[in-house]
Amino acid sequence: MSAPRVLLADDHGAIREALRIMLESHGILVVGEAADGAAAVRNAMALRPDVVLMDLRMPGMDGVAATREIRDRGLGDVLVLTSFDEDELVFGAIRAGAAGFLLKTTDAVTLVDAVHRVSAGEGVLDPRVTRRALAALAGGVAPGQAGTVATRSPAGEVDDLPISRLTGRERDVLAAMAQGWSNAELADRLGIAVPTAKTHVSNVLAKLGARSRTHAVAIARGDEPDRS
Repeated sequence: MSAPRVLLADDHGAIREALRIMLESHGILVVGEAADGAAAVRNAMALRPDVVLMDLRMPGMDGVAATREIRDRGLGDVLVLTSFDEDELVFGAIRAGAAGFLLKTTDAVTLVDAVHRVSAGEGVLDPRVTRRALAALAGGVAPGQAGTVATRSPAGEVDDLPISRLTGRERDVLAAMAQGWSNAELADRLGIAVPTAKTHVSNVLAKLGARSRTHAVAIARGDEPDRS
């Protein structure tokens, strides 16, 4: 398997250099850098990386807007590096289609593993980021309960959330995605093959109109309006 090709997007040169050293020492190919969101989009268009390692706070076009552009144009997957004071930006990045979120203080082994997983089409959620982000979203999705999530309209009627479009198995998969499980973990815990797990994940994203796993969870929790 070839090494993932990564584009670094951060407005601090020292941070980009540290990330480059960290990644390249573990066999990951850093194909380019960007100091702002607009440059990240341009370089993603030119270099077509597998993963864009994205800071959220940058001058001009920020990381959320850059993530949306990169995902809309199909230029690569985005792995966000965030800090403890960026919850609002994290929610924006979820809606923009980021595939994963790590804290900037993460260690090299975790970062390298996350890059490989995102490059392979999986989502990555640092447990500390997940806990804070999902706690702020309305409703809840838990294994075995995904099919019961609903909300009430102002008139008092119960309105099904978009997960009503999913099959029972797909709802189980969505619930597992909310726990941050990888495809392998999902397959093992649900007793299905990994290719089958990948197919179910793809079906869930398609039916919900979601850009990523985290976006699908946000839609199911009512954080994103149904656009159908």
